[in-house]
Amino acid sequence: MIEREIAPHLRRLFEQYPFVTVTGPRQSGKTTLCRAAFPDLAYANLEAPDQRQFAESDPRGFLAQLGEGAIIDEIQHVPDLLSYLQVLADERRGNSLFVLTGSEQFQLSSAISQSLAGRTALLRLLPFSLAERERIGASLTIDEMLFSGFYPRILDQRLEPRQALGDYFETYVERDVRRMGAIRNLTSFRRFVRLCAGRVGQLLNLSALGSDAGVSHTTARQWLTVLEASYIVFQLPPYHANIRKRLVKSPKLYFYDVGLASFLIGIEHADQVVTHPLRGPLFETMVVAETLKYRFNRGLQPNLSFFRDSRGLECDLFYETGRGIGAIEIKSGATIASDYFTSLHRVAALIPTISTKTVIYGGATPQSRTDAEAVPLKGLRDVLDRFESAEVPPRAP
Repeated sequence: MIEREIAPHLRRLFEQYPFVTVTGPRQSGKTTLCRAAFPDLAYANLEAPDQRQFAESDPRGFLAQLGEGAIIDEIQHVPDLLSYLQVLADERRGNSLFVLTGSEQFQLSSAISQSLAGRTALLRLLPFSLAERERIGASLTIDEMLFSGFYPRILDQRLEPRQALGDYFETYVERDVRRMGAIRNLTSFRRFVRLCAGRVGQLLNLSALGSDAGVSHTTARQWLTVLEASYIVFQLPPYHANIRKRLVKSPKLYFYDVGLASFLIGIEHADQVVTHPLRGPLFETMVVAETLKYRFNRGLQPNLSFFRDSRGLECDLFYETGRGIGAIEIKSGATIASDYFTSLHRVAALIPTISTKTVIYGGATPQSRTDAEAVPLKGLRDVLDRFESAEVPPRAP
């Protein structure tokens, strides 16, 4: 077992707040993280029917048997428990009381904002980052990563990705989606999710997505909300600025785990990825998700967007800081081509706050140009570190 990148921030925040709440997709490693970070805390899992029934019927008794502090897993199953936790925290007037986890971000966030506002720090744990995948000894071959994804259990247990991701998806549909109660036709919902996977990296068009799935625009929106709430997909917002250009207003759609997206579009072996027509969008999905993990693993909020105007001029990713914008173009090809930089330069001419221009590509060798750089996927973290520190990338001699 490796220590997760987010662990130091979890420990630090637990010393500063009565509660820390860790959300994220199922099997992202929330329980393992929390129990490893706080081995001396009592533990209760509200997925277990007896524990859930105890917490629902006798919340004071349930909390009393946990002692001075505890880890409570999947707190969204008993949201009323949060009110009792609030009273407990106010009575004890101290920090480092409870670590809470949950797999449904919207419902849990709403409950927390009502009961624990100002009393809990919020962290989001996604599947392994690239560095965590490397530390566990998994392959860093791009096509293998696009195929197998980053769920810790699949990599740690060396599971066959197609089988494991299929089981993950079916369990998710049968358990979480059914329990949410918002979906009656599970067959249509499965088709809808697969259609979403086929549109990774594209502008979100709910009308077209609903039409292809055979459901209304309203239903498509509701189902997309379910997928976002359970950390299956996320939307990357468009960049907005006061410039004399018409910018698109639609977000782009991505999956939190590229392996699940690959499974859903029918990829059954890693060697299928290299010739697959969606290899580029899948690579883009991996880079955007990796950048999101970089933020979340440091306890930071998302600061990401993309640029696209009405004529199709686009930059795949903007990383905004108080010192400027790091503009990133994402290319899956293994060989650097001059046109990789064309859009970056044109967009930078329009947005004066762009301070750094970077191409993340599928090759192995970094290359510095006069006013931009090309960096392999493995170097993405160093690029983001520079964005945060405002260091200027090395220039060509």
